[in-house]
Amino acid sequence: MFFQPVFLLVLLAVANTWAQSARQLSQSPVSAPRLVVGIVVDQMRADFLYRYEKKYGAGGFKRLLNGGFTCHNTQFEYAMTVTAAGHASIHSGSVPAIHGIVGNDWYDTIQAKGIYCVEDSSARLVGHPNAMPARFSPRNLLVTTIADQLALATNFRSKAIGIALKDRSAILSAGHSAKGAYWFDSRTGTWVTSSFYQSQLPAWVEAFNARKLPAAYG
Repeated sequence: MFFQPVFLLVLLAVANTWAQSARQLSQSPVSAPRLVVGIVVDQMRADFLYRYEKKYGAGGFKRLLNGGFTCHNTQFEYAMTVTAAGHASIHSGSVPAIHGIVGNDWYDTIQAKGIYCVEDSSARLVGHPNAMPARFSPRNLLVTTIADQLALATNFRSKAIGIALKDRSAILSAGHSAKGAYWFDSRTGTWVTSSFYQSQLPAWVEAFNARKLPAAYG
């Protein structure tokens, strides 16, 4: 019985501290970032960050390791860790059984044919006239991505784009509501997109293509 008043006093003091902390947090909300950049390095194992740490400069991976947050026990809860399934899972937080991208390609028993992860017969290629024929979009992705959720949260005032060497990487990272998704066409050495996003390439993409940088490295 002697310790009950003291114990109650301690609880009151702790509760008061929590209340003060809650008021302070409500008075100083964390400001939203102006820019979010997602980078995926294909086939780069997590241990490479530490194995080659001495070779990194002050920026880049070393900056992420020293100033960021590192997950040491991240696991893939699905079997097919291929490009399409990986990007869809990373950028949606879901798994292939739910988001629908079960591989780079799969067989559709209903349509009785093979399906490419981002194929879409209603879309057309936008870019170079001699580029590889392609009809791509994120229509096979059954969930929203981080970019889609950001668009919903800002009443579609935010801007998101996906850029990658592979079409599936750019499209599945960007999602359904992105302003654009651009990938490299190896036949022409130019960057192209899909009519799902735009009817023509933006001026900055056309200007970059006009520099013909791939030819300079040949």
